[in-house]
Amino acid sequence: MQLTQKQYYTPEEYLKLEATADYKSEYIEGQIIPMAGASINHNRITGNFYAELNFAFRQQDKYEVFNSDMRLWIPQKLIYTYPDVMIIADEPEFFNNRKDTITNPQVIIEVLSKSTKGYDREDKFAAYRTIPSFQEYVLIDQTRIHVEQFSKTGKKRWNLYEYDEEDENISLVTVPFKISLQNLYNKVKFGVVESESENNS
Repeated sequence: MQLTQKQYYTPEEYLKLEATADYKSEYIEGQIIPMAGASINHNRITGNFYAELNFAFRQQDKYEVFNSDMRLWIPQKLIYTYPDVMIIADEPEFFNNRKDTITNPQVIIEVLSKSTKGYDREDKFAAYRTIPSFQEYVLIDQTRIHVEQFSKTGKKRWNLYEYDEEDENISLVTVPFKISLQNLYNKVKFGVVESESENNS
């Protein structure tokens, strides 16, 4: 991950820079980390999941879905980040009344890239688990049919489900929603080489 030149930024400095930046960056404990553009498979998978969720919730007041344009603040870890997809139950809670930054996702979906899959599975998952509202985590491989789904069962306890067959369906545990792997991976071409410069979180 490429860092900006300055060694430490305050959260306020980051937000000020982010407001005028040409591209998105994450903020992790004082460091600003630029996010490179996503691969075509990454965009297809994220778009497929977001579209299905948005359609499913169109007549529901209980849930709302956001894509990676919405920022997430994790106060216990001093992290600003942009998850690929987030599901909010009830009303979104905005940080300091900022309409571009929320604090209460229930479900987070990340599409794994070559450069960030270890971080998404370990450090980022650990950071997400400090969010009181966070109940479910879905990790989607973009190079093959493979999905990992973590759902919270109690304090410090999570169940793991894995999916790797195209005729399987993923049913979210904490939200009434189901998607087939066939629809999730619609138009995804597994022969496509992922860009080495991709650094999308």
